[in-house]
Amino acid sequence: MSELNFASLVEPVNIDQKTALRITVLGGGSFGTAMANTAVRNGCDTMIWIRDEATAEEINRTHINKRYLPDFPLEPGLKAVSDLELAVRDRDIILVAIPSHSFRDVLKQIKPFITSQAVVSLTKGIEAKTFCFMSDIIRAELPEVPYGVLSGPNLAKEIVAGQPAGTVIASQSELVRYAVQQALHSALFRVFGSDDVHGVELGGALKNIYAVAMGMAAAYNVGENTKSMILTRALAEMSRFAVKLGANPLTFLGLSGVGDLFATCSSPLSRNYQVGYALGKGKTLEQATQELGQTAEGINTIVQVKARSEELDVYMPITSALYDVIYEGQPPLTIALALMKNGHRSDVEFVLPHHEV
Repeated sequence: MSELNFASLVEPVNIDQKTALRITVLGGGSFGTAMANTAVRNGCDTMIWIRDEATAEEINRTHINKRYLPDFPLEPGLKAVSDLELAVRDRDIILVAIPSHSFRDVLKQIKPFITSQAVVSLTKGIEAKTFCFMSDIIRAELPEVPYGVLSGPNLAKEIVAGQPAGTVIASQSELVRYAVQQALHSALFRVFGSDDVHGVELGGALKNIYAVAMGMAAAYNVGENTKSMILTRALAEMSRFAVKLGANPLTFLGLSGVGDLFATCSSPLSRNYQVGYALGKGKTLEQATQELGQTAEGINTIVQVKARSEELDVYMPITSALYDVIYEGQPPLTIALALMKNGHRSDVEFVLPHHEV
């Protein structure tokens, strides 16, 4: 960060006493736009980088993101730019809201303009083929920068509408956590802190899998009992997998775990839920994603996590069944059958001794 702002943040002040931070959001999707709008409301000097120059100009002229949030007027102080160097140079915090398949490429592009800015991922996904988390990509491409990840039950339309919500900033750096809280924390948007970067990141990525499953279940009009079982067994799968990768299982009891899982699996606003619903109605994956018009990270995540869970010998029946339904042509009933197998497992992970589960 710049020396002035960095030094001012070191002093322990009340979180409601805002420092005028210079924030840039890379990516003009719904969540990136929501976070940029939140930063402006918090008094930050905020830019949002959009690849397409015409789209950036339209946002500046109309104060509406017509493609992703057409029904919500944005703060007049939000400045959209298409010049990447202008967006990144001499800023304090770079919030990266780029789909996982383009995340690494964008970091490579901004590398020449990075000095001491903090870089924070807003992307809930896993890179295809490498199984890298977004924090891994930041460390690989920008090894000197302070970094973090932001994740939680954060449906963009609700945030822009001003409905109360909360999120988690995870970083090994206390200063990064504090700076992001300064930028985004408000009366209507609470920002909690964590140092379990991979745990928070995994919660955000893995819940997308189960949102696809829940959307599919909704297409079949399943009952509340079944929905509850899907949610709780999903949480068990998530925590089993994450702990194998070194995360803290308690992280999954928080906003970035069960909170995000519940919101994404319960809301038709979720992109992954919408894709699952379309699949449950008999549409192909191609038809479902084309109709959505946005990236549904859960589809890629299913592929990545199934392969990795098999390598690590982690029991993930819902994920495996979803893969079989989407890619192997199995009937959706496969998911229900997967839920009913192996009924002697512990209800809550890590409670019973290992030999009893």
